[in-house]
Amino acid sequence: MPHDHHDHDHLSPSGHPYRPDQDTTLTYWQQMEIAIREILIDKGVTTPAEIATQIEAMDARSSADGAAVVARAWVDPAFRERLLADGSKAASEMGFDIGPMKLIAVENTADVHNIVVCTLCSCYPRNLLGLPPDWYKSRAYRSRTVREPRSVLAEFGVTLPDDVTVRVHDSTADMRYVVIPARPAGTDDMSEAALAALVTRDSMIGTGIARSPR
Repeated sequence: MPHDHHDHDHLSPSGHPYRPDQDTTLTYWQQMEIAIREILIDKGVTTPAEIATQIEAMDARSSADGAAVVARAWVDPAFRERLLADGSKAASEMGFDIGPMKLIAVENTADVHNIVVCTLCSCYPRNLLGLPPDWYKSRAYRSRTVREPRSVLAEFGVTLPDDVTVRVHDSTADMRYVVIPARPAGTDDMSEAALAALVTRDSMIGTGIARSPR
């Protein structure tokens, strides 16, 4: 199962992992994306500069926005209920535009642990969490998470008691999930901003848990 850790034997002199050259034949969907993009530009619907701006804005997003939403849910019970009822609407209260897809928030408890996957491709709440990690898009994660979620979680360092139910949520093109991890013990006196710093990206996917306070 791919993780964020890299094999040092496959690092370049700069310390970054080698990646294969992208000189393979374009897939059908890549060709379609290029064709539609060029048509929209030719018809004056958008411009190359506007497309570049949107790509830069998406690349600049991070999981910090999602962490802020989780921290608000931890300290504000009324907001938590609104988030669980309508994730998109609750996130917009904090100024986060989720876009046209439906955001569904699911909560980890002492009895239930949630994990998110996209079995078809890489559907992910990018507007809230930024770009998905490489392992989220991998075939191994997409297939194994449905078949053996406990084994996948264990590989990420999350070992659950047998009496905890694991629920797997499959994202789609118009429906995305975010996990509200359990609030760590010993955080009652922490500020909302300090709590947000404990929320990891993986904990909002379900492959991790929130950090414990130091």
